[in-house]
Amino acid sequence: MADLTDKIIVVGAGLMGTGIAHAFASSGFPTVLVDTNGEALNKSRQQIEKILDDGVKLGKVQPEAAAAAKARLTISTDLVSAAGGAVLLLETVSERLDIKKAVITAAAPVLAANAVIATNTSALSVTEIATAVAAPERVVGMHFFNPVHKMKLVELVRGLATDDETVARTRDWSDAIGKTSIVVNESPGLTTSRMSALLGNEAMWMLQEGTATAEDIDTALRLGFNHPMGPLELGDLTGWDTRLSVLRYLHSTLGDKFRPCPLIIKMVAAGRLGRKTGHGVYKYEGGQRVPASGLKASAL
Repeated sequence: MADLTDKIIVVGAGLMGTGIAHAFASSGFPTVLVDTNGEALNKSRQQIEKILDDGVKLGKVQPEAAAAAKARLTISTDLVSAAGGAVLLLETVSERLDIKKAVITAAAPVLAANAVIATNTSALSVTEIATAVAAPERVVGMHFFNPVHKMKLVELVRGLATDDETVARTRDWSDAIGKTSIVVNESPGLTTSRMSALLGNEAMWMLQEGTATAEDIDTALRLGFNHPMGPLELGDLTGWDTRLSVLRYLHSTLGDKFRPCPLIIKMVAAGRLGRKTGHGVYKYEGGQRVPASGLKASAL
């Protein structure tokens, strides 16, 4: 069973790191969110507090529980000092192998002796990431989904060296924060990223070809397949730069069926990355989507 005294370190104050830090802090764990960007950290803390405050307003979270969760969350720009004695380090930094390895190399010497190191990567090799530390058996993939406070699934990914104890401990933490976990043997794109990448890429091909409007493509998946979000809405939420990075990796490892749609490449080059830039397939103002703002083939 997970111990609520376990110190949790989440590295990376982006959308995913924010959601993961909220999940652990609100579930009773002392949680430190780390990022080199102080502005991003403050924004992340504000977003977490808003999720908690909204929960109180909706009657889903008791005021005392929200206040306690806020108190359990701290932020830091200094990874090494923040990571001291942590039992779980969960990195959510950029999808670049060198950056992820640098983070865990720096933190590993100061973690608790039996600490688990988890990576939230959706496509990179857990086995390769684990080569950065002396105990690769304690490195595991822990892949969450956006928005973390609503999505129940966590993929636990075994690298070549990951041992059974690490998987069992990580599953206990997943249970403790109210998630359902599945265990996946390492392969490019795991299960969900492979399927999601294909779906999102195909949606962009249809948009580029003028098969349907962005709104109608998303509506088709929401109502025809009961998906909570359409693939273009989801791409805007995740970020098309992240989507493109994953597609390029899958294209290089699994072949031409993952060749990125040229429209994604064009959007990323133009800085239209999605919600975080205020413009992707759709436009956003104040974090809310602008009605009838979907990209059309005629605009390409």
